[in-house]
Amino acid sequence: MSNQLHRSKLLSLFEDSEEGIIYLKGAELMYRYATDYEFPFRQESNFWYLTGVNEPGYHAILDIKSGEYHLFTPKRDSQFAVWHGRIKPMEEIQDLYEPDHLHYDNQLLSVLNELDSDKIYCLDEEQAEYLEDLNRDFNLEIDTLVDAITYCRCIKTDYELDLMRRAAEVNNIAHREVMKSVKPGMYEHEAKAIFDYHQEKHGLLQPAYTGIHAGGVNSAILHYVENNQKIKDGDLYLIDAGFEYEGYASDFTRTYPINGKFSSDQAKIYQVVLEALNKSIDKTEPGVKMEELHLNACRIILGGLKDIGVVKGDLEEMMDNDIFALFFPHGLGHFLGLDTHDVGGYPKGVERIERPGIKYLRVRRELIPGMVITIEPGIYFIPALLKPALEDEEKSKFLNKEKVKSLFDFGGIRIEDNLIITEDGYENLTDVPKEIGDIEDMMR
Repeated sequence: MSNQLHRSKLLSLFEDSEEGIIYLKGAELMYRYATDYEFPFRQESNFWYLTGVNEPGYHAILDIKSGEYHLFTPKRDSQFAVWHGRIKPMEEIQDLYEPDHLHYDNQLLSVLNELDSDKIYCLDEEQAEYLEDLNRDFNLEIDTLVDAITYCRCIKTDYELDLMRRAAEVNNIAHREVMKSVKPGMYEHEAKAIFDYHQEKHGLLQPAYTGIHAGGVNSAILHYVENNQKIKDGDLYLIDAGFEYEGYASDFTRTYPINGKFSSDQAKIYQVVLEALNKSIDKTEPGVKMEELHLNACRIILGGLKDIGVVKGDLEEMMDNDIFALFFPHGLGHFLGLDTHDVGGYPKGVERIERPGIKYLRVRRELIPGMVITIEPGIYFIPALLKPALEDEEKSKFLNKEKVKSLFDFGGIRIEDNLIITEDGYENLTDVPKEIGDIEDMMR
């Protein structure tokens, strides 16, 4: 029923179209280069959103005028059963996905011809080319559909939010178990194994994204994925990871000392990031713009870094000179849903702000109830950014050179929570310790 609601939401946006059909092609199995190594299958998100089908080889059609839903299933032969297992009978597929009309995939062209539509809305060029190969006389349109589905997916239904709560519930468990288990001398991939075990133990089998499990200086690499280094006593450990439930993602980040006790510098810098997180969350409500939250977090970060002697000078001058981007080079957050970096962050006509740091913000719009976002400020000491700044006449006057240099091997700190935007504020899905005392207590 949830996918029927999604289809109804989408079709309501085409009410002014007297005729036309919507076509979507599901994902195929993918293989590593020219081998028979199969990557784990995961359905294309828009197709999953509208059909609920998480199997390869399917197609779907929505008839705009009648509202009828056609689903096309692959016609499997005995060899499929030999290599891949039981073939679902048509009656079972009908019960599972409840289309108005169920067909085999070799009937796709005949059904398209029978519907004889004046226009076929496709998701992208690749899907349009697939239909062109079937019949070059089709009138195909590729701009409208992606905008319409994006609009629908931005605002989650109650059913979707429940799936995201379940993904978050398990993510909370897995993050806590890693926090309790990590210790000096452990490899990053060992910590990752603990995390993955607790996700899969609770039935979540698909990572929502390539998780980051980073110790020491690796914690300053924003998308670190090697996860193969030993974490030394005194290092920070940053874990940014989550699995998905029924396709819906969870995405938390926590950073803490591998030995369970923050050093003086670690505690001071961590507290600045935590303040940026908590104050950003406190300001999150319907109507607020993400760029406002981002710039407010930048001010908090610069103010905190000034208090502990990393930067110096007038706060507004530092903001005007984008000094925050030397330490906080990414955006404050992004949409979350069927994709970890979910669709809809930039509505049509809204452009990125070409400014260091904020140009990587993945959402630039007012928040609306039903949206799900991440809030994830950070402070990183990245020599590739800081060394040129120390040599720059304008930027260097805001930097305490010796203090900055002493932190080149510090790594980075990021803290990330997931929020549902509600009518009067937010619901925080993340329940993993983030206060210094609570972290040290759990690790102890």
